Amino acid sequence: MKIQFLGAAKEVTGSKHLITTPKGKKILLDCGMYQGKGLETDSLNRELGFEPGEIDYLILSHPHIDHSGLIPYLVKQGFEGTIFSTPATRDLCAIMLQDSAGIQESDTRTFNKKRSRQGLPAVEPIYTVEDAQNAMSYFISVPYGRTLRLDDETSLQFTDNGHILGSATVLLTIKKEDGESVKIAFSGDVGRYTKRILRSPQPFAQADYIIMETTYGDRVHGNIDQSEQELLRAVVDTCCKKKGKLLIPSFAIGRAQEIIFALNKLWEQRLLPMIDVYVDSPLSLNATNIMKLHSECFCDEMKEFMKTDPDPFGFEKLHYVQSVEESKQLNYTKIPCIIISASGMMEAGRIKHHIANNIENNRTTILGVGYCAPTTLGAKILRGDRFVSIFGTEYKVKAEIRKIDSYSAHADRDELLRYLSCQDKSKIKKVILVHGEKQTQENFAQTLKENGYSDVFIPSKGECLEI
Repeated sequence: MKIQFLGAAKEVTGSKHLITTPKGKKILLDCGMYQGKGLETDSLNRELGFEPGEIDYLILSHPHIDHSGLIPYLVKQGFEGTIFSTPATRDLCAIMLQDSAGIQESDTRTFNKKRSRQGLPAVEPIYTVEDAQNAMSYFISVPYGRTLRLDDETSLQFTDNGHILGSATVLLTIKKEDGESVKIAFSGDVGRYTKRILRSPQPFAQADYIIMETTYGDRVHGNIDQSEQELLRAVVDTCCKKKGKLLIPSFAIGRAQEIIFALNKLWEQRLLPMIDVYVDSPLSLNATNIMKLHSECFCDEMKEFMKTDPDPFGFEKLHYVQSVEESKQLNYTKIPCIIISASGMMEAGRIKHHIANNIENNRTTILGVGYCAPTTLGAKILRGDRFVSIFGTEYKVKAEIRKIDSYSAHADRDELLRYLSCQDKSKIKKVILVHGEKQTQENFAQTLKENGYSDVFIPSKGECLEI
């Protein structure tokens, strides 16, 4: 039996890990899209590293595009197997993959206009909205905690890991040739122990091998109890004192709802100024509606809150923007406001247009509330670059830049250790670190060894591990 690491190896995007069982079955863990790698991105996404038609099962940990984004391409290229996910992940993929396809179609049209002027032939998007719709017919939903036998060799179980709605730790039990079984756990992305909206990561059954993310494996997030006060200060300083716009780039799934819920609570406490809040992301609206359907993922504190406020994602000054015309109109308003928009890394979507229109205004504040891969526009802005290129035009950064780390949906170093605490260290044969920058992984590997995990492995892209 072997595991081949085809993405998110010594980096944080393009999650793909291929397991070949003793009987030759091929199980793909995640099928994520590479993001934020400039000219490399397209070729990396088109070169999967395996034959799609040979994959028997795809097990999806959660719907973020860097974990699910190549599913329509996989199907388009000949995949005829089954995709297993939790019910909430399936529901979110139905909207997220179509949204991703729409962005690709739009970006390709723009790109082809430039190619046409250069006398070059047009290129095709990696997949279309129709491809994304077709891919959904391959999904089967499996609830948390239920053990599903895939065949006479392999069984699957999902455990809630608290990252976003529907996210899961994947546990595969695979029979070896000698009749014994090996248990492989895949963390996906691990969530927080915050008790804000979702349940904290739940204990998972003992594993022999653990494939584990390390996005924040060498740092500790800020105090979660102070995050709402930091958010309120950003609102007051920007909208009340500077009379400007507060731009909050946010992932449409999870992070947007966290910010909306925080503002809702401030509103209920009569602390939020009478400022209009615009959620400029149709995907966020759809995701919020899906979230309301899956209260089984909510923590007890959230369920208690909803007894007095049945709509935690809506209040008087909150407006959901859907049309492009409404979105464009926000660029012309001079009235102080808050704009929450995707994408969180500022690489695409409507937030990129809002940043381009406001980044040279010193009354504007751009508030980062999550991780940005090192090569993305978001990372460049948040690390303090004085000039950034947006849509091919260079802009001077005059806007105020702020960041709140504690809103991250990724576990930090201490929380990753807590996530592993449900395991008997003596029974773990190897901890395999993925989905993290190389230096972060090396630092976390050292932390694991200091905490009694004796065998820690950091794979390179394409590397195979025999187990």
